[in-house]
Amino acid sequence: MIKPLHDITPLWHSQPLSRVAGLPVHLKVEALQPIGSFKIRGVGRLCSLAAARGARRFVSSSGGNAGIATAYAGCRLGIPVSVFTFANVPKAAVARMREFGADVVEAGATWDAAHQAANHLAETENAVYIHPFDHPDLWQGHSTLIDELVDVGYVPDVLVCSVGGGGLLTGIIQGLARHNLHPHIIIVETHNTASLKASLEAGRLVRFDLKPSVAKTLAASQVAEQAFISARDYGVEPIAVSDQEALDACRQFALDHRLLVEPSAGAALAVAYERLGSLPNHQRALIVVCGGAGISLKQDIFDY
Repeated sequence: MIKPLHDITPLWHSQPLSRVAGLPVHLKVEALQPIGSFKIRGVGRLCSLAAARGARRFVSSSGGNAGIATAYAGCRLGIPVSVFTFANVPKAAVARMREFGADVVEAGATWDAAHQAANHLAETENAVYIHPFDHPDLWQGHSTLIDELVDVGYVPDVLVCSVGGGGLLTGIIQGLARHNLHPHIIIVETHNTASLKASLEAGRLVRFDLKPSVAKTLAASQVAEQAFISARDYGVEPIAVSDQEALDACRQFALDHRLLVEPSAGAALAVAYERLGSLPNHQRALIVVCGGAGISLKQDIFDY
């Protein structure tokens, strides 16, 4: 039995968002994890299991939160970490990785390039590659978010979460199945990172032509195959928001709740602030506030 590296996060009732959205809105505040995002749930489990099997080094590829989570896990477990990032990853995120002792290398312009470089190093130096979103142990870790909701007796009618590579969504759906729950799910991407939405509309897993977006941690050109299968079979509602809507939501959330979050979280919050999708048609809503590790007062949402 491994010891979790994540914390149980608070479930907040949001009066400002409830007032705007026209229904009771609760927030699962993953931005208050030790590293600032939900990623430590899955990455922490994946790293802990690898360490128990004798891992001597971890390698990750990341646009921010997964790399921070791997660096933190390595620090906690006493295992060295290398993280491959890509161009324009927030400086605050890179600084956090290095604070936890990781060796950080920029490899190319996209996550795909960083992924290839990380895989190559892992193969040549007998290290364990910690995938940011595509591994069963990772999904199992993320599914604990649902366990925590059940433990406090809260079951939403609609659940809203952002999607990058799809690891969080896959874990959420697995957690819901374990407890025989079936709320409506709204998945949110920005227009320029809408890889899962594109796959669902095509009826098959496709590679999306990414364009620059403020939501850098959502920039996976293709989601995990299991994420697509889970989303398709569950019947999620895909929504894309603009960069401006994600940024506006971040700013308003900071004013309403005194907490800085990344544009990836702002994308999900925009569903309530902008009354998008089928949200008003349900009785109570949960928004997963996925993270804020790569944000600071000096950059990002306050620069646009």
